[in-house]
Amino acid sequence: MERKEAIAELERLREQILYHSKKYYTEDDPEISDREYDMLYRRLEDLEAEFPELVTPDSPTQKVGGTGYNTFAPVVHEVPLESLHDSFSEEELRAFDNRVRNDIPDPYYVVEPKFDGLSVALEYRDGVFVRGSTRGDGVTGEDVTENIRTIRTVPKKLKEPIPFLEVRGEVYMSDRSFEQLCERQELLEEKPFKNPRNAAAGSLRQKDPKITAGRELDIFVFNVQQIRGEILSYHDQSLKRLKELGFPVPPFTHSSGNIEEILAFIREIGEKRGEFDFPIDGAVVKVNDFSQREELGSTAKFPRWAEAFKYPPEEKETTLLDIEVNVGRTGVLTPTGRFEPVTLAGTTVSRATLHNQDFITEKDVRIGSRVILRKAGEIIPEVVSVVSNPDGSKPFQLPERCPSCGEPVLRTEGEAATRCVNPQCPAQLLRHLIHFASRDAMDIDGLGPAVLEQLLEAGLIRSPADLYTLEAGQLEGLERFGKKSAENLVNALEKSKENDLYRLIFALGIPHIGVKAAQLLCSAFPSMEQIRKAGEEEIAEIDGFGGIMAKEIVEFFSRESACALVDRLAELGLNMEARQQIKGTALSGMTFVLTGTLPTMSRKDATELIEKHGGKVSSSVSKKTGYVLAGEEAGSKLEKANALGVPVITEEELLAMLEE
Repeated sequence: MERKEAIAELERLREQILYHSKKYYTEDDPEISDREYDMLYRRLEDLEAEFPELVTPDSPTQKVGGTGYNTFAPVVHEVPLESLHDSFSEEELRAFDNRVRNDIPDPYYVVEPKFDGLSVALEYRDGVFVRGSTRGDGVTGEDVTENIRTIRTVPKKLKEPIPFLEVRGEVYMSDRSFEQLCERQELLEEKPFKNPRNAAAGSLRQKDPKITAGRELDIFVFNVQQIRGEILSYHDQSLKRLKELGFPVPPFTHSSGNIEEILAFIREIGEKRGEFDFPIDGAVVKVNDFSQREELGSTAKFPRWAEAFKYPPEEKETTLLDIEVNVGRTGVLTPTGRFEPVTLAGTTVSRATLHNQDFITEKDVRIGSRVILRKAGEIIPEVVSVVSNPDGSKPFQLPERCPSCGEPVLRTEGEAATRCVNPQCPAQLLRHLIHFASRDAMDIDGLGPAVLEQLLEAGLIRSPADLYTLEAGQLEGLERFGKKSAENLVNALEKSKENDLYRLIFALGIPHIGVKAAQLLCSAFPSMEQIRKAGEEEIAEIDGFGGIMAKEIVEFFSRESACALVDRLAELGLNMEARQQIKGTALSGMTFVLTGTLPTMSRKDATELIEKHGGKVSSSVSKKTGYVLAGEEAGSKLEKANALGVPVITEEELLAMLEE
């Protein structure tokens, strides 16, 4: 390759790697597989080795891991948390062994699983846990002490009062916990994590430790970073000591001075990794003797005394027997392939998602196709490609009607998903009910996901309207309900009947219609009857609306099932009139941004007050912002307002403006 070509490719590779590194480490939302990322990185390494004069200090090969959001206080690691160099073949591991033997005549190794989670450091003083931090860039991480305290398997007090101990471990999420979390996220219409590693990282970086506590994280501790009060000389000795002190250590390791024996154990781990309930993506080989580690030292980025082996994604050919179409709790039709069973990554695979119609069409997946299946450390295997299609087979198309309720399905322009939008579809009922009862919708106190599941299982409800037929006597016999709690829920339901119309519009779950859009709609058409009669062009004229939103509303109220639900809710006494009318024009044409804690009003109350008097509320400060309404502990929005010269007012000054 010519130098000019190398410069161009290096620039492209660095840009790609930095982008995907940010998605992986900082946002916990990767767009490519680990293998694809590793191959990009390896290509960059090879090219920089060929043209060493083109290596730059800011190249990804010169950095460790990633940085965070700066959400937490920084922690400088006294002993850096180095990353490991990756090998992708047994030949590369043998080359590592040869490099070690050039400096150490008879090295002895310990091999252990390479856990796929988030690397952390834990510090103990006199045997008591005092601080936990992420690896970050290896030199500076984030202080996540309170979140780590919520992890049940992290010892808060050691079995012996060691004066000072710092250990390194990997926080992970088990496959079982990951699947349960994804189910909850789907139920609450949240974007699910893509794999257990990102779920663990995202959970540990939550601002609220209560959220972390609910994610069932776990940890394995595998390194002693610093210790005072005793001396450790070998890695296997340190693992034994860590276990004695109460740490969960790798459940299996193997020690040997023979690289072929080490490789055999790595193969054994690889064959069994599908049986483990914790995610691993490889194995780590470490020199056992700490004095030999010091002698070997480190490069600018990696220790020379350790090497990671990454398992390649397994691929197998098989036959697609059938395509099943299921309706998820958000109404999305998901095609799932049923295959001739094959063994991948230690588990038998007979099913894999086919994602959506675009995926099926692009790969020309048909019933009877011979396909390549892959499982690259992910929970759900995927179809990589189609090898061949049988004679006479036809392209597969998703059904035009929902397999669950029989209503027509909809695919919105610009979206990959095909969706059932029937609010009474049995497959989506629980999700609809959770949304209907949520705080921004009907705000029914005491009607959370667990209670709704219970009511569904008991056969007491089959639609949102059924909620308003519940009686205290029906509830008292259920778990979690006594006489008082049953009465409280019935009272909360009765109270919600008086909600403003915009809440009901939002609660109906019309695609693309959020709280703000519902409020704008009800201001323009202040009754349910007017909304149902409004045409697409009329709705599209509302300031802040678009053609897609207008189309969704008209299509929603054109469906028999939706109209039947609204009619029944009206019969049950729910308010069908808009009450949040604009009281005046005192704030007309003014845009406000809220920041900090106000003395007497919540942000929600302040927003409603501003909007009732003709003003608008925005989430970000710009030159077009009229005023920033600031309370205590105002943050970056206040700083930006001052920098741009945007007027800053208090709650008292806002009220004075309204009085004037």
